[in-house]
Amino acid sequence: MTTKSAFIAIVGKPNAGKSSLLNALMGEKIAIISDKPQTTRTRITGVLTEEHIQLVFTDTPGLHKPKNKLSEYMVKQIDDSIGDVDCAILVVEAFGEITNAEKQLIENFKTLKMPAILALNKIDTLQNKEDMLPKLAAFQQLYNFEEIIPISVTENDGLDILLNAIKAQAQEGPHFFPEDTLTDQPEKVIAGEIIREKVLRNMRDEIPHGIAVIIEKMREREGKDIIDIDATILCEKASHKGMIIGKQGTMLKKIGSEARTEIEAFMDCKINLQCWVKVRTDWRNSPTAMKDLGFN
Repeated sequence: MTTKSAFIAIVGKPNAGKSSLLNALMGEKIAIISDKPQTTRTRITGVLTEEHIQLVFTDTPGLHKPKNKLSEYMVKQIDDSIGDVDCAILVVEAFGEITNAEKQLIENFKTLKMPAILALNKIDTLQNKEDMLPKLAAFQQLYNFEEIIPISVTENDGLDILLNAIKAQAQEGPHFFPEDTLTDQPEKVIAGEIIREKVLRNMRDEIPHGIAVIIEKMREREGKDIIDIDATILCEKASHKGMIIGKQGTMLKKIGSEARTEIEAFMDCKINLQCWVKVRTDWRNSPTAMKDLGFN
């Protein structure tokens, strides 16, 4: 059977459900999830191969107004992603007004003449499914989408329909990754993102966007099925360092324990995880710090 492939960008405003959708389509956790906006900072690629079709997904940061060098990098990732793919999935909430960020993405589609699928997410939160019809009609006026599909990622509703619509965008050509590939992200990146997610989920609102995680060491012990990982959690203020560590180290232990369990499940081996916290003032506006963290 002739092989087919497609590169797909998942785009939308912060907290629309892009990372959750990527994980649901993949059947594996690739992108970190948090109720904090702008959780994703870079393009996370998931590879799904089913028989003769290979889909390469790119999860992008939520489109927002840049406030620092890191934000500028994140927005550039969106523009780069849209320009590199065969089709885009615009993930929007099934309620509320169309945002300026969503309108900007649609303008990008028009410029690139990009095939796009609209996924109306969070339909499980609607008391009446007909409540989404006005927003659906408004989007139809803005762009000629390939498909408009109501979904609920949390309830796994409509995802099979969406996946079939995505597969229809695949074109004849070679597969770009081995069939058992799950992501093109190095294990160090995945481990760092898992640790960052645990900080995001456990900390108060004023800390999350000011933290980053550097994996200083990842080494398999000789003759043993165990990997030693040393990680540094960067924050921007000394007061934040104290909060991340917590009283008698309780918060850092909780973050480390949750991260270790998830990294072990992902890598399918025992993990010895050691986490430290360091202050690096205003790292989000430092070109040197950005480079050190891989935001090139």
